[in-house]
Amino acid sequence: MKNSYEIYKELEALDLLGHRPAYWWPNAGTFEVVIGAILTQNTTWHNVEKSLANLQAHLTFEKLLTLDEETLKAHVYPSGFYNQKAPRLLALAQNIKEEFDTFEAFQAEVSREWLLAQKGVGPETADSILCYGCFREEMVVDSYTKRLLESHGITFRSYDIYKAYLENGIKEHFSEDIGLHFARFHGMIVEYSKRMKKDLKDHSLK
Repeated sequence: MKNSYEIYKELEALDLLGHRPAYWWPNAGTFEVVIGAILTQNTTWHNVEKSLANLQAHLTFEKLLTLDEETLKAHVYPSGFYNQKAPRLLALAQNIKEEFDTFEAFQAEVSREWLLAQKGVGPETADSILCYGCFREEMVVDSYTKRLLESHGITFRSYDIYKAYLENGIKEHFSEDIGLHFARFHGMIVEYSKRMKKDLKDHSLK
């Protein structure tokens, strides 16, 4: 079985991230990541971008909290499942306010367990928020990741095992900026998957 570091280096050699920001995700380190992580569930990022454009004046933690649920639904409509996503996003923001008061405190203090206890937040969403929104050392596993690993004959039975496999290879070869490497690893996987535009099983890296 290949070490995840080998896959990382193969992807890195393809220059997939180009001139994208260091952490790949747009506006990493801001509340916009939390919004995007919720909205991207079961849809494409293209649709999320439409919703983010609608929310342009309300992308900060404080501004989002000023919206009522119906207005938020209208804004996030392009992302689909707006009747679920809007109330869940608003509830998450309200819970962050109640538990941490500020987004900065949330970034510094939130745990993965706290996020997973929130309605509508699963492992992938939690890790996206932690990695890209809080700059934590958490690797994101998504459908692109699983398909890429399957193209190498690598499959596991659970999200957490995929996550551990990916993280361990990086931690064995890097001693600094682990969170940044996780962010870029996931970003490269997504960009590689988009570039191939076909079943990754037929286009595995050599």
